[in-house]
Amino acid sequence: MAAFRLPHLARSFTTSASVCKLVRPPLQVYGVEGRYATALYSAGSKQKQLPQLENQINNLMVSLKSSQLSYLVMNPHIKKNQKIQAFSQLLTKDKASPLLVNLVSLLGENSRLPLLPQVASAFAKIMAAHRGEISCIVTTAQPLEKTIQTELQTVLEGFLEKGQVIKMEMKIDSSILGGMVVSLGDRYVDMSTKSKVHKLTSVLRQAA
Repeated sequence: MAAFRLPHLARSFTTSASVCKLVRPPLQVYGVEGRYATALYSAGSKQKQLPQLENQINNLMVSLKSSQLSYLVMNPHIKKNQKIQAFSQLLTKDKASPLLVNLVSLLGENSRLPLLPQVASAFAKIMAAHRGEISCIVTTAQPLEKTIQTELQTVLEGFLEKGQVIKMEMKIDSSILGGMVVSLGDRYVDMSTKSKVHKLTSVLRQAA
């Protein structure tokens, strides 16, 4: 099979020569799905369709959860032309952007339709970075009061760069016993009671 190259994918989205120069995404996403998502972002950026594409690909993921469409994608016995036709009809009915139609068609032609959810996920990550969103996951043993959540978010926002916004998600995990674990972008801080107990246990064993 021929090597997969981004310029080839980008050119398949539009006949415009300008799209051959890819727009660099704000976030590098790796893997085959990352390449498709990057090419979609580049083409959508050039045609100023990013918000539209994001909404449409999200809607497509909702439709993909239906048993019939999911079966169509995953069944290796169904010919790829039938799969492409089914998706084209769905996207045409939803008045989807030609960029999305071409993306799905290309995935179908390369027998990679099962990668569609991963491509959508990669595109979502790129779009979050495009908006300056920084993912933050705070894990605690018990729910925090709203006032403490607000104070915590204010503190964490102090670590952001200009133009960035925090997208905070609260998770509950009783196994950490107490304290909290904070993941902010590529930063990770474990201030849980469980972690402290492990460290104390290790020190005591070394001293024994």
